[in-house]
Parts: sequence; C-alpha cells; structure tokens
Amino acid sequence: MVPSAGHEFHTKSGYVRGKLPSHSLDWATRPATFKEYPGKESVPLPAPETSGGPGIWESLRKRRSVRAYSQVPVTKQELSQLLWATQGITARLRDGLRTAPSAGALYPIETYVCVNRVTDLEQGLYHYDVRGGRLDVLKRGDLTRAVAAAALDQEMAARSAVVFIWSAVFPRSVWKYLDRAYRYAYMDVGHIAQNLALAAEAIGLSTCQIGSFYDNEVDSLIEADGVQEAVVYLSSVGRAARK
Repeated sequence: MVPSAGHEFHTKSGYVRGKLPSHSLDWATRPATFKEYPGKESVPLPAPETSGGPGIWESLRKRRSVRAYSQVPVTKQELSQLLWATQGITARLRDGLRTAPSAGALYPIETYVCVNRVTDLEQGLYHYDVRGGRLDVLKRGDLTRAVAAAALDQEMAARSAVVFIWSAVFPRSVWKYLDRAYRYAYMDVGHIAQNLALAAEAIGLSTCQIGSFYDNEVDSLIEADGVQEAVVYLSSVGRAARK
C-alpha cells in the first residue's frame, strides 16, 4: 500500500515508548478556552431540563441515523436541551467541566448551529456561548441552500430543522499535546456528536451525522480560516418524516 496523507498523519502523530515528545507548558501563552463575539447580538436560551426522560439504554437501542425530516419545527427548548447535552457545563472546576469528555479538559471544539426551523428563533447562523447558555447571532436569513451545498450537496442538511456545525480551534490543544492534539480534537468531536444523537433520541428528535463536506465552503460559512480553526463534523437534526 502506498502511504497516504492520512497514513502519514497517523504515524507522525503516534506515540512510541521512549520517544514521547516533551516540552514545557507556557501558561502565559495558553489559548483562551472560549471563543467570544463581543458586540454581537445574543439570544438567551431556556434553561435545559437535566433530569427525567427515558433511560440511556433505551436511547442507545432506538438511535438510528435519519435523513428524512418533516417540516415541523424544533422548539427553542429542545434546541437548548441539545446544546447543553453536547457541551453544557456540569461542574465549575477550572474553566468548567462539560457533558462530553475532552483531552486535558482543553475543549477545542466550538459549536455553531444553522437554524432552518426553530420556534421563536429567526433563521440564520448562530454560535453557542457555552458559559452564557445563549446563542450569538452571526448571520440572519435563510442559509438552507448554502449549508446543504457545503455539506456535499446533501439535501438532508436543507430539510432538517437545525444543522450543528462543529469546528476545532486547534491551538487550544496543540499548546499541550503538539501534533497529537489533532487526534484528540477528532476524538472530542466524536464524543460530542454521540451526545447529540442520544439526547435527540431521548426527546423525540432524530439526527444524522455528516462527515462529508466541502471543507473550504463550510469553513467560509462560519468564517474559519481552516488552519487555526476548521470545521471537523456536522449533524442534521429534526423530526423524522412519517413513513
């Protein structure tokens, strides 16, 4: 097999006994844990419900990827539930511990949502403010065609009620883990996506994770440079269409 770029990445970010990379952590240059949008309008979210609901085993058993959605909107309360499930703060230790694990508790993943149909929330692109429990308004208007085009022209992204867009701010993890940080960022977003899938199932919604997308187009949508910050995963969310 001819070594590919993927194989090269895997081997060069690997650990070998006796040859672990070492460096001193410079706390003065540690990247900020949270991305902020000062001056942007924000939308408060209802407090999430963090108890009750079906058991985890039932949600695991019933979870399936769903690509066909009805036109019934998701409620703002449901969106709040999903956002908390993916990255909500559960303990106030340090910068806060969250619902999904992260290597070194560095949390390189940022959450954006492209809102197509959510009650009491305008269509547009939003950034999830983890600490504030609110949404920063980035772009208003109907972005259904733009997000579907960026998602490799997959219609489910246009027909869903919401598209979650996860980016990795790589310097947050590179600061400590060097090249290995890229592996950890991909692991982190996988934990987050699974939380979303199970939480959606628990409240009667459906998801489909999207790993195929035009990187430059979806990066441009959230105004990421593709180097310091790049989109690494997406997920469509909505109410399953009746068969």
